[in-house]
Amino acid sequence: MNLLAKPGLAISIGYASDKGVKADNEDCFGAFIPDDRQLDYKGIAIAIADGMSGSEAGKQASHYCVVSFLSDYYSTPDSWTVKQAGQKILSATNSWLYSQGQVRYQSAKGMVSTLSILVLKSTTAHIFHIGDSRIYRLRRGNLEQITRDHRVWLANDKSYLNRAMGIEPRLEVDYKSLPLVMGDVFVLTTDGVHDFIDGQTLKKQLQATVDLPELASQIVRQALANRSDDNLTCQIVRIDALPEAQEDEILRRHANLPFPPPLEAGMLLDGYRIEAELHASKRTQIYRAWDTRSDRQVVLKTPSVLYDDDPHYIGHFLHEEWAGKRVRHDLVLKVLSTDRVKSCIYYVTEYLQGPTLRQWMDGHPQPDINAVRDMVGQIAKGLRAFHRMEMLHQDLKPENIMFTHEGVLKIIDFGSVKIAGIAELTPLEADHEESVLGTLNYTAPEYHLGQRGTVKADLFSLAVITYEMLNGALPYGPLPEKPDKHNLAKLVYVPSFYHNDMVPIWLDGALKKATAINPQLRYDDLSEFIYDLGHPNPAFLNARQQLPLLERNPLWFWRGLSLLSLLANLILLYLVGK
Repeated sequence: MNLLAKPGLAISIGYASDKGVKADNEDCFGAFIPDDRQLDYKGIAIAIADGMSGSEAGKQASHYCVVSFLSDYYSTPDSWTVKQAGQKILSATNSWLYSQGQVRYQSAKGMVSTLSILVLKSTTAHIFHIGDSRIYRLRRGNLEQITRDHRVWLANDKSYLNRAMGIEPRLEVDYKSLPLVMGDVFVLTTDGVHDFIDGQTLKKQLQATVDLPELASQIVRQALANRSDDNLTCQIVRIDALPEAQEDEILRRHANLPFPPPLEAGMLLDGYRIEAELHASKRTQIYRAWDTRSDRQVVLKTPSVLYDDDPHYIGHFLHEEWAGKRVRHDLVLKVLSTDRVKSCIYYVTEYLQGPTLRQWMDGHPQPDINAVRDMVGQIAKGLRAFHRMEMLHQDLKPENIMFTHEGVLKIIDFGSVKIAGIAELTPLEADHEESVLGTLNYTAPEYHLGQRGTVKADLFSLAVITYEMLNGALPYGPLPEKPDKHNLAKLVYVPSFYHNDMVPIWLDGALKKATAINPQLRYDDLSEFIYDLGHPNPAFLNARQQLPLLERNPLWFWRGLSLLSLLANLILLYLVGK
């Protein structure tokens, strides 16, 4: 059958399954094509599984693998990558199968199944695989097996599965992603099919001009005719059309709306009464407003009319709202949802009355270290809310953190957020690397070198803020306007004791590690950094003693050098006098 997924993406799919010579069919297969919204964010999922014949409940295992993936995958956050979502689901599924096998059947082979999954998202195929079911790809006349069998052969007629769902408590699943090409054909089979049809025969049948359901049936019948001794299942998927890879349809869905007019106090926009302009830059305007429908104060953020003909800018602005609505955490600014129809491009957030962290820092040049720890801990919790959604903030700085009137800190800006799941579709950054996102002195060095960021990049920014809160300075001093490989290599970390003798050496050690120029030398996780801010790490306790005297105590160094110079001069005068 032909299935039009959405304009620009179309597939055809056919399938056949037979119990063969077995009394029962322990194979399971399925495909799911969701509605338009989930098609955008999640794609199409196709799965095939083969319950291990030697297990106690192979049929139940294969059905659970397929059904759980096809349902649970579409319940994962839209911001997650296919890889993240798939691996989380498969790990949970494997744990359940293994526990059931141990408890219900008292056997390591209680509920065991192979599993091969194909997810088609935008212009990419994502493959998850464990066991000896298979996925092939036919492209321009070339047939390639794109999964590998996890089967160990002891002799010509003796083998066993060394990897499968439910066989071990820890799952090791193969994953790969491949670009799609119009006309690609994917074939998913169980071993009752591919063990009894050679590659040349399969390739010849796939090139036949028949509809896919009939083709799948022919392949199953051929394997039966070749004396297959197992269940037989075959699924065939053909890519009939693909979306434009450069057109970000999701984030620009509302891009045809006009830009808002210049707003002034007293004006009414879609039920929001403008009260005052809070901030304006060449890129955006921010207004305090009153929502006449809910009777509460809110903030409106609007794009600058200077960019009304720049689709890349519009995409980024819509990207902000998309990210903000999905990060729901008490320590992150709330982007408000509404059912009202927008007349132009803008978005609405909660209103915060407190100062920014920058304003607080200006008023507290010598803060209490415990207070700083508490505030940094709050910021880290907010950042983790982004990271759990597979988002990177990429522009953490004191100006983008605000206090509520209760004294709680919130991360307030989403303009540079990178969303992994959206980047899989049509990454805005891929085609428009005009400049490094973020703010110079807080941006991780790897971004300046054109490298991809990770959670370690956000960690770097948080650690720079922490250093600045404690010391009133930056860990490397102000960075050059355009950092490159050479001037970044010349940067030297300035220990905290140069600025603030109250900072313990072990705490400074944590700051130094978290702000390392090389991301490989930083902490792997935010929680490690936060822990070391409050607990002396033995690795940092003797750090000061290991420094050269010039860095450890420059005053004593220069005093000593002056004394030695004086002694040398006295000795020289004495020798000359003789």
